[in-house]
Amino acid sequence: MERGGYVRTVRVTAKTLLAEEVASIELTGGDLPAWAPGAHIDVEVRPGLVRQYSLCGEPGAPWRIAVLREDPGRGGSRHLHDEVRVGDELRAGEPRNNFPLTPSPEYVFVAGGIGITPLLPMLREADAAGASWELYYGGRRRDRMAFLDELSRYGERVHVLPEDEHGLLPLKEIFAASDAPVYCCGPEPLLAAAEKVCPPGRLRVERFHAREQSGPSAGFEVSAGGRTIPVGPEESILDALDAAGIPMPSSCREGTCGSCETPVLEGEVDHRDSVLSEEERAAGKTMMVCVSRARSPRLVLDL
Repeated sequence: MERGGYVRTVRVTAKTLLAEEVASIELTGGDLPAWAPGAHIDVEVRPGLVRQYSLCGEPGAPWRIAVLREDPGRGGSRHLHDEVRVGDELRAGEPRNNFPLTPSPEYVFVAGGIGITPLLPMLREADAAGASWELYYGGRRRDRMAFLDELSRYGERVHVLPEDEHGLLPLKEIFAASDAPVYCCGPEPLLAAAEKVCPPGRLRVERFHAREQSGPSAGFEVSAGGRTIPVGPEESILDALDAAGIPMPSSCREGTCGSCETPVLEGEVDHRDSVLSEEERAAGKTMMVCVSRARSPRLVLDL
């Protein structure tokens, strides 16, 4: 876990293969902090390698994550699948929530593959609140789609639509069926398609991987703690602060986890994260210093 991160030791108490290439892992460790639907945790799967996983169990129970084995990848999921055993200890961070469920009488949930994980607690909460909701769950094949048995309890509100049986999720038709807020999680092509066709203001998404960014990256200055720090064209603000001896909490370093969110006092931000809403970006009051940059010659940060 990197600088500033809250960590605890957790023990693997259960590990189950839920579907092809998807493993469920339960973690315990003293008094685990409370969390709400949409929350995720950092897991140090081995020294120096930190990954983020959505909590998909029930609040008050052992933490549960689901891990998709990714080949190729950077090795985190393969390590959890192949090397980690029941009884092993890992380090984990405190739950953070960039994808909270807002109270509503009605919801539409859209999941692609492992994107079902943050939605499971949302379904339980929506159901307990008596809300009306529908889940549309897509995946490449049915045998690669986790939690189908668990979802069967909800009956016809759950629409399981494997791609090899039904094609891609019919997003236009799904979004046209109601005016309810939409919560969507899954691979980037699904999220990009949802953002393209969903009416403004309805869509909430969570990304597991950073969205592709483009555009020039000129140098600029950051003022923080009474100091002025230059940030080079190929250097992140996070790295520049680190080189200047100003430690910052960080984890993913690709704009998806939210751990390096920093208040902005002055300047115009070039937002390149996958966490902030369009409204938050427009306000320009906060930024993710691991990936976002400046549109102005100078930013003043509240550190």
